[in-house]
Amino acid sequence: MREAKLEPSVIQLQRWDQRVRERRAVAAGYVAAQRNVGGDTEAKRHFYSAGISACEKGEQWQRAISLLSEMLEAELEPNVISYNAGISACEKGKQWQRALSLLSKMQEVELEPSVISYSAGISACEKGEQWQSALSLLSEMREAELEPNVISYNSGISACEKGGQWYSAVLLISEMWKTNLEPNAISYNAGISACQTRDHWQRAVSLFTEMCEAKLEPDVVSYSAGISACEKGEQWQRALLLLSDMKEAKLELDVTSCNAGISACEKGEQWQHAFALLSEMCEAKLQPDSAIMLESARARRAGSGSALWHCFVRCERRS
Repeated sequence: MREAKLEPSVIQLQRWDQRVRERRAVAAGYVAAQRNVGGDTEAKRHFYSAGISACEKGEQWQRAISLLSEMLEAELEPNVISYNAGISACEKGKQWQRALSLLSKMQEVELEPSVISYSAGISACEKGEQWQSALSLLSEMREAELEPNVISYNSGISACEKGGQWYSAVLLISEMWKTNLEPNAISYNAGISACQTRDHWQRAVSLFTEMCEAKLEPDVVSYSAGISACEKGEQWQRALLLLSDMKEAKLELDVTSCNAGISACEKGEQWQHAFALLSEMCEAKLQPDSAIMLESARARRAGSGSALWHCFVRCERRS
């Protein structure tokens, strides 16, 4: 059984490695090509930009920055496309400070950043968990009379979610509707996740409902985030209702949703429901987390959850 589980991972790693090698080869090809160009400045600029773009796709942010530096040294004046590729490369490489530096450099050389420039910068801030910078860039876009798109907003909402800024996340979703942009599942998932706190579980449920009313189909992430919010708010009935809806939607239960459901039942002292969920996890060969293990042990000592403990032991043996 273990070998069967490992085999797909090995295949995926091999495919990933092959893609990286191919992208590196493409980047190297573009760089080699530009060196063979004569004194044609525009052609050189084109090949440099193509090389930077190839590095971005190959997730080679260091090479992308190096090519941009070469362009400046050769007085080739990178254009918006060159900078956008460089910013995107930094974003993929989780180099948020370098991404913001390139945005500033564009303005220094009197190049106007585009929606793509800002969106890549905001995404870089999101990956770097810099919610303040992400919101600042969104504000800059509006001042520059550029309309943020769904990607810009989603990155901003995700940045707020990672920074624990639930109110700002909800505000951005509301702002999307006001600007005639329709939030998608990614927007709502990030918003619901941002509200996963004891004090704001109602807001999470409200966003989940709003998502459904907008005729967007909640996915596993949506349900898991909603169930986790209910668990933190000690709302075991709502957590179970979402789990039931999840099954009706023919979505496979995952570890996160089940663990949150069991934890919600434990907080509400609903051991029978907790036992039923743990049994489902056992049947689905899902592994309960350490917190569930601890509560099962406590329940066993208290005499109120011996069945829960035995079910957990069976799950352990099957795994």
